[in-house]
Amino acid sequence: MIHNLSKNNSLVSQWMHELRSISIQNDRLRFRKNLERIGEVAAYEISKTLDYAKVDTETPMGVHPCYTLKKQPIVATILRAGIPLHQGVLNFFDHADAAFIAGFRKYHKDGSFTIAQHYLTIPEMDGKDLILTDPMIATGSSMLLAIESLKNEANFNNIHVITAIACNEGLEKISRKFPEVHIWTGDIDDELTAKGYIVPGLGDAGDLAYGEKFRY
Repeated sequence: MIHNLSKNNSLVSQWMHELRSISIQNDRLRFRKNLERIGEVAAYEISKTLDYAKVDTETPMGVHPCYTLKKQPIVATILRAGIPLHQGVLNFFDHADAAFIAGFRKYHKDGSFTIAQHYLTIPEMDGKDLILTDPMIATGSSMLLAIESLKNEANFNNIHVITAIACNEGLEKISRKFPEVHIWTGDIDDELTAKGYIVPGLGDAGDLAYGEKFRY
């Protein structure tokens, strides 16, 4: 299932404009904040799909039936660009445990690349819902490897992916291999360059959030 948060006009459309605009996106604080906001909106939408249990809540004036989550989700991110989205999700699921994956594109002399993954730290995850964040889904290679790595470690109830911009090519790859995954995206673009960058996209989300990389 693919959920485009820009399909209907909302504040997400305003934040996407600011993330994409070359005259605004160089404000790092605003860039990170807008990614965080998209994470918050997606987290709220995902919260509607989770399981709740009825609890009798004692107030100063009596008892009222309320509903609370049966299980907290696992909130995971692909470092480093996914951190602002990850924080947005944690702002809403503030009792959730977190998982972290470090991966990057390793380029070869012919211009092709593979995804290198060097770090994976996880809590107990079995039987829980997984929410995985990364701001860009271009070819889908990084996300496919991340999902596969996490699925090898646990059986999840449901898997949700949150991204700011996704390309149709990457979405199709993920949907083919993992049709059960729900993808929540701020917007969808159609084109990829020969080097696998999204057009029109927004540039390098990690560099815009945290500064240009000197080395991997």
